[in-house]
Amino acid sequence: MESVLRALAMYVALLILFRLTGRRSLRETTPFDLVLLMIVGEATQQALLGEDFSLVNGLVVIVTLLLADIGLSLFKGRFPSMERVLDGVPTILVADGRPIEERMRRARVDLGDILAAARERQGLAELRQIRWAVLESDGTITIVPAERR
Repeated sequence: MESVLRALAMYVALLILFRLTGRRSLRETTPFDLVLLMIVGEATQQALLGEDFSLVNGLVVIVTLLLADIGLSLFKGRFPSMERVLDGVPTILVADGRPIEERMRRARVDLGDILAAARERQGLAELRQIRWAVLESDGTITIVPAERR
């Protein structure tokens, strides 16, 4: 029972911590992010298993985490307002070629990130060519090009 409680506590704690630290998809992780995730993974493993490193305890922890994830997805389906709290909502970062500095600062996204997404996804090179840049809830940046004149 202790393993189940440890797993649930770590699941909730990590969910809150990663939600508070912002959105970034795994595809966009930096080497620093990868190292941080590896360290967090190791620390989490030690906290989850405690002193019992048996196969059974490991399986109990894994099953608990999977059931917690399924339960959370069912909870979000039943209460759609909680999905916004847990997963976030899309955020407009650029409108009609003008950056919205406050939102960019809050999301920890800079113009370089937006211009990189514009080049990769739409072949756009300048800010004025962007009608909308939207930070999606999964951490990707969607670019809607401005109308060509």
